[in-house]
Order: sequence, then C-alpha cells, then structure tokens
Amino acid sequence: QVQLVESGGGLVQAGNSLRLSCAASGGTFSSYAMGWFRQAPGKQREFVATISIGGVATHADSVKGRFTISRDNGKNMVWLQMNSLTPEDTAVYYCAGKRGPLRSVSINSYDFWGQGTQVTVSS
Repeated sequence: QVQLVESGGGLVQAGNSLRLSCAASGGTFSSYAMGWFRQAPGKQREFVATISIGGVATHADSVKGRFTISRDNGKNMVWLQMNSLTPEDTAVYYCAGKRGPLRSVSINSYDFWGQGTQVTVSS
C-alpha cells in the first residue's frame, strides 16, 4: 500500500513563498504519476498541478507562473514550490498518486492520497 506524507505547510504573508514536500513509501514511486490538489474551507477539492513519471508537468491556470511541481524518482519525493502567494491560495494541500505514467487533472484518476498540509496566507 502506497503511503504519501506531506510537509512544509504553514502560515505566511502574502507575496512570500512556501515549498511543500510529499514523501512516498510502500510502492514503486517511479511508476506513478503524481499530483497536488487543494481544498479551501467550504469549497470542493481542486486541481493544482500534476507531473508524469517522466517529469512533464501541468499546472492549473490559477497557479501558472507562480507554482511549480517537480519530482525525484530516486528519492521518492514530489514537491510543490509556491511563490507569490495570495490569501486565495489558503487551503489544505494534498499530495496524490495515480497508477500509470500519464499525468491527470482529474481528481477521480488518483489512487493514493496524503493526509494534507495546511497553507494559510495572510494579507
């Protein structure tokens, strides 16, 4: 069973940066595409970024140019670098994995989920 553990969340002021990390264990990380999703209070979970096993990435329009997803298959890690944060980025951020090489923006495509890490951006 694949386990995903996020870290790196916290409270930051608008305009600052955070780097979220996701450590994977219990499976063959290099065979899973990975993604980041977020859920703000009272809202549905939404797509943020996804990356294929080969490192090809897609980002949501709302974060494009500010956030960057990356991975290291040798370290079983995926990261989300978040720059120029705004209060609208406040949410619980979830790391997710899906079997197969192709990235996906669909929440229903993912097979494994982390417990989430809180990101709060103050104005």
